[in-house]
Amino acid sequence: MKYCGIDLHSNNSVVSVLDEQDHVVAEKRLPNDLEKIIGLVKPWQSELAGVVVESTFNWYWLVDGLKDAGFTVLSQ
Repeated sequence: MKYCGIDLHSNNSVVSVLDEQDHVVAEKRLPNDLEKIIGLVKPWQSELAGVVVESTFNWYWLVDGLKDAGFTVLSQ
């Protein structure tokens, strides 16, 4: 099982994928581009328990896009 966390900022996001022992499997700062974010986490989609998105504003496009792509998304 793996976990994904996304820290969404105004023009970029830090995307992290962790394993069950909290080891970083992948981590990258990306522009706020849905295709690029999905492209980074797609290889682990079937293993992900869920994606957590942390943001203070304007997170709807990311959460909706991830859900449309079949990811389980929780917002914090």
